[in-house]
Amino acid sequence: MPGYDGIGAPAWAPRSFMARLPPADRTALLALGVTRPIRPHTRLFVEGAEGTHVEVLRRGYVKITSEAAGTSRLLAIRLPGDLLGELAPITGGVRSATVTACGHVVSTVIRSADFLRYVAQHPRVGQEVTATVGERLRWANARRSEFTAYPVTVRLARVLRDIAEGCGTPGGRGGPLGVQLNQAELAALIGAAEDTVQRALRSLRDDGLVGTGYRTITVLDPDGLRALAAGVT
Repeated sequence: MPGYDGIGAPAWAPRSFMARLPPADRTALLALGVTRPIRPHTRLFVEGAEGTHVEVLRRGYVKITSEAAGTSRLLAIRLPGDLLGELAPITGGVRSATVTACGHVVSTVIRSADFLRYVAQHPRVGQEVTATVGERLRWANARRSEFTAYPVTVRLARVLRDIAEGCGTPGGRGGPLGVQLNQAELAALIGAAEDTVQRALRSLRDDGLVGTGYRTITVLDPDGLRALAAGVT
């Protein structure tokens, strides 16, 4: 929506793309686009579609999913300050995943040509784009390597730790994750069967590390969860 300015001061996730840019580059990049509010469950990008633009997530959270054998699988969660949809413009290919709003979201839409031109003219921004792509690849590879290296409970603790640090209560004090996840989505993230994830969640709950409700998870003992994720028992 042109002229939309109802978001107030942005609160970028600490390790997000925008948080790493100098203020002047953040301002200039956002000025290239149009900021819009997005309703819950709206798809920002659709897997297989042409990549005509990128988006900067300014408020809320989105889920990254991909279809495999007719089933939608959760790949990642993106936070305020994250860059969305950059691969298709860079590679000239189609969208590699679907991006869906979790609750109310605000994002800034930037045309691919304008984004690529700005990146080419500002090497520091280009470096951060490259770093973002590399970190996401490293995160995905780490999840895959954990599938056989660690038990499900530890893999689940690691994913919940990562989500809590990005989406949960600031300062590592614990609290709701801030994004709703069902057991099928958690299973996709850690490469496990749903019933196995259910048992792992029950174990974390019995140990007082998390609380669970309908599609909600609350971190009760953040230090204990981090210790389990690190393999310290």
